[in-house]
Amino acid sequence: MSDLSRARVDAFLEMLSAERGAAANTLLSYERDLEDLASFLSGRKVSVGNASRDDLVAYLADLSRRGFQPTSQARRLSAMRQFYKFLYAENLRGDDPTAILDAPKKARPLPKVLTVEDVNGMLTLAEEESLEEGPEQPQRIRLLALLELLYATGMRVSELVSLPAKVLTQEGRFLVVKGKGNKERLVPLSRTAIEALARYGAIRVENPVHAASSFLFPAASKEGHLPRQVFARELKDLAVRAGLSAAAVSPHVLRHAFASHLLGNGADLRVVQELLGHSDISTTQIYTHVLDERLQQLVQTHHPLAKQAKNPD
Repeated sequence: MSDLSRARVDAFLEMLSAERGAAANTLLSYERDLEDLASFLSGRKVSVGNASRDDLVAYLADLSRRGFQPTSQARRLSAMRQFYKFLYAENLRGDDPTAILDAPKKARPLPKVLTVEDVNGMLTLAEEESLEEGPEQPQRIRLLALLELLYATGMRVSELVSLPAKVLTQEGRFLVVKGKGNKERLVPLSRTAIEALARYGAIRVENPVHAASSFLFPAASKEGHLPRQVFARELKDLAVRAGLSAAAVSPHVLRHAFASHLLGNGADLRVVQELLGHSDISTTQIYTHVLDERLQQLVQTHHPLAKQAKNPD
């Protein structure tokens, strides 16, 4: 690093310390990041203070080649943004080359997905437990209804626990769900979900307080309905009793299971988008790994060339 570049980096670090009270570890991290940048730029015969946007784009690409994860690249970019913003504010250069730099895209993690067997095991156990008589039977019947509704519709947990009581008076195999932005969508119900809902409705009216509530799943909470945290806890407890890991099961994971199992059985991505209440198809495309697996299996099973490869002469 040249003397001039070193002086500018030192001035930047001094500003962070004096004006923002940055900790020693933070200052050391910024210094290391900028030294690494300077080392890369020296190979392009460019100083840190005079680097262009293209130089910085090349540096980010080099980080990627060196195996830096998007989160680490984003941290380096954050250091560069603050450094060049400082130079611009101090009139040490006439522009900020990071102003139109895009942050490295983080890979979207694939959602946790339960197998059909996992979900069936939980549903079977919930139904068996709901038949056991005792003081906790109403709660077990409620849990079965919640689970059947969630897996049948893929609703968000917030949509599920805040369903209105009037759904009990609806006939047919569809529910109207009010989602984000108060947008309504129609979701179909399975036969078992209809049965579980009817059974829950029958015991719900036996509690005068619950019967008077406008919510399907009333509770003595601030909102007036079952808190999603309570349902999540009951669901995890059920998962453990079914032999699954509590960490692997949540209402959101069941929503993912609903979508993945539909796609795995041939549903169209646009239909799944509508059922989930996604406004953008790109949000639903996280499930395309399921489609990819199914399409690969179809090609391997039915394509004539694949068949020839399996049965060489």
